[in-house]
Amino acid sequence: MLSKAQISLITSLQHKKFRKQHGLFIVEGIKSVQEFITSSYQVQTIYATAEALTKMGNLPQNLKCIDVSERDFSKITGLTSPQGVLALVQIPDNNQIDEASLKKQHCLVLDDVQDPGNLGTIIRTAEWFGISEIICSIGTVDAYNPKVVQATMGSLSRVRIYYTELIPFVERMEMPTFGALLDGSSIYDTDFGQAGLIIMGNEGNGISQALQAKIDSAVTIPRLGHAESLNVAVATTVFCAELARRKLILK
Repeated sequence: MLSKAQISLITSLQHKKFRKQHGLFIVEGIKSVQEFITSSYQVQTIYATAEALTKMGNLPQNLKCIDVSERDFSKITGLTSPQGVLALVQIPDNNQIDEASLKKQHCLVLDDVQDPGNLGTIIRTAEWFGISEIICSIGTVDAYNPKVVQATMGSLSRVRIYYTELIPFVERMEMPTFGALLDGSSIYDTDFGQAGLIIMGNEGNGISQALQAKIDSAVTIPRLGHAESLNVAVATTVFCAELARRKLILK
């Protein structure tokens, strides 16, 4: 039986304040938890029902695993259709960005992306197309928000997320910068080179004016229909796919 203190700790991690305070975040679902167990992340504790444990396979012997009843699990899950397994994972210390390494590749930069589902989808998309680092503004939604973690489907375990003030970062990097804007040159005519910063903006306001001033090339996805704009996660997917296509052609 879970104690009130255990339940209180786990449920408090739905909120950024307490994730930061305890240095922990929640991962739910059999596949997602398995992904984090085999990653560089440190899994502190797993809470699982007896049925879920039978589906988890062989767990590392040094991993703390607590068997909980279906009733107790319903008190700690944040999902409407839970799979009976939840892990508490340590938030990594991602304060130091390896800027020298970033200068050799294309990197996603997110300016105040607010929706957890969008960020989760972007992280999952980045991994699919071989992008391993994402730089986020301080105002971007927390990558360890349970809704973000869920939307990544395990990809968060392999994509490094950094939060920083974007303008000083862009200025320090001295790399070509490409901004997703409605009035830019076609993405299909743009020379992205071998490395650069791909900047995606906020869902409602796009890229901030201050950051736009730091963009070398405004880039747009050509519109054939009448939709006003693209969802930021969809637009990011198009950018990542085009970058990947060009890399495959060069091989």
